[in-house]
Amino acid sequence: MDIAQALVMNTLTLRGELRQKQTLSPRLQQAVRLLQLSSLDFNHEVSELLDRNPFLDTDEAGDAAAADRSDGVAATVRDRHDGGDDAAAHTQALDSDDSQAGEPLPEGASGLDTPPLENASDAPEPGDWNDLPEARQRNAEGGEASALDFVPEATTLAEHLHRQLGCMRLSERDLLLARTLIDSLDEDGYLRQPMDDLLPPLSDEPPVQDVEWRIALRHVQSLEPLGIGARTVQECLLLQLPSIVGAELQALATRIVCEELEGLAKRDLAGMARRLGATQNDVEAACARLRRLDPRPGWRVGGSRIQYVTPDVVVRKLRGRWTAMLNPSIVPRVRLNHTYADMLGRQPSPHAELSSHLQEARWLMRNVAQRFATIARVAQAIVDRQRQFFDYGPMAMKPLGLREIADELGMHESTVSRVTNNKYMATPGGVLELKHFFSRAMVSRNGSACSPTAIRDLVKQMIEHEQPQAPLSDAEIARQLASQGLDVARRTVTKYRQLMHLAPANRRTPA
Repeated sequence: MDIAQALVMNTLTLRGELRQKQTLSPRLQQAVRLLQLSSLDFNHEVSELLDRNPFLDTDEAGDAAAADRSDGVAATVRDRHDGGDDAAAHTQALDSDDSQAGEPLPEGASGLDTPPLENASDAPEPGDWNDLPEARQRNAEGGEASALDFVPEATTLAEHLHRQLGCMRLSERDLLLARTLIDSLDEDGYLRQPMDDLLPPLSDEPPVQDVEWRIALRHVQSLEPLGIGARTVQECLLLQLPSIVGAELQALATRIVCEELEGLAKRDLAGMARRLGATQNDVEAACARLRRLDPRPGWRVGGSRIQYVTPDVVVRKLRGRWTAMLNPSIVPRVRLNHTYADMLGRQPSPHAELSSHLQEARWLMRNVAQRFATIARVAQAIVDRQRQFFDYGPMAMKPLGLREIADELGMHESTVSRVTNNKYMATPGGVLELKHFFSRAMVSRNGSACSPTAIRDLVKQMIEHEQPQAPLSDAEIARQLASQGLDVARRTVTKYRQLMHLAPANRRTPA
């Protein structure tokens, strides 16, 4: 190879190439993000936009006049829900001209016109609140009484124990060790961490001896509720035994906890009576009293707050047909402030930042309407496919895939997945997540398909109707399912039983 050829091969060249690449506009990115949010996160997102965007407004009163405003989101959702727009129309709404975002849309009947799922509880009138001492004091200081002022403050387990400990006459060192133990308890009220690993803030003092830790633990275990500070379940039950009335019954219960804890879990009354040398009636009475004790005493005080789910869709039977309707309580009453928008439009040179806020407000109005219209369409498609579930219960649940709903509505499968994520439906059988209605098909021997939900319900019915003296094992349930043409493995039956929180055969007592 000569020098000329080498120079030609090492020469850099520029080459133009045309390629098509699909990208999401900022408006569509916001629509996708809002669609996959839960109702709680969505309301939080809208609230933040309301706080920082001057072109967005909300009607806190929620009266009938707000429902009639043509520029409200509720009107947009009603129109799209009842109009039955296809996916192309929804996509076109996102890509339409920004100037049309606040245009009024026609009203239509939908689930938003129905009353809420539950009536609000009878709350005292503001006049009644002002009669309370706390409200009078607040009004005297120039403030206004609020319902939140009368909600009791939650007390944690540690705070509850620290208050009791402050009433005990202890030395400063013993009090510090006891407080260290209280702060080391878990939410069940147990001391899982070894006391040797605890480091109390003691400076310039001798190290803590084991006897001091034991004394401090006794102080903690003497507090209410009984069983606090235990290191094992056995110790927790022993701490609660003084609540049992009767010396003989308490003594027998102590022996059961110390010697027959496994038999107590298995409910083997005959075996425990034989090993303890007591009558079966006495053992049954002692076990019945032991079952009243609390193995998690920490839950009595300062337990984790229950997170209530607000359904996005309510299913009702109207004129013989199951209908999915949007829950009005999750639809934000947000509207475009046309007064500010018109003022900005009359400016000869609009402010760049204000123009950006106006565009963001119009995007939000369209994307919020898009979100609820899509949820309503997907929910109705699910109800139509699973109408036998609403008529007959879990046994009639059909296998259903995301692609089936996507093909029916002309959407992408990922869009259906986003809609069903963290969205809930209120049904006559309870509040269920939308993903609950999707499951893979399990083919039986005769070629028919059934869903795992139906098999779980069948397993539950077998356990509920089993012979009292002969509980069905997981292997026996699998054999009975096989005799009905359903080839289900024993480990699958075990998984279904555990998901339904049903005890194994050796721990199920006769009915």
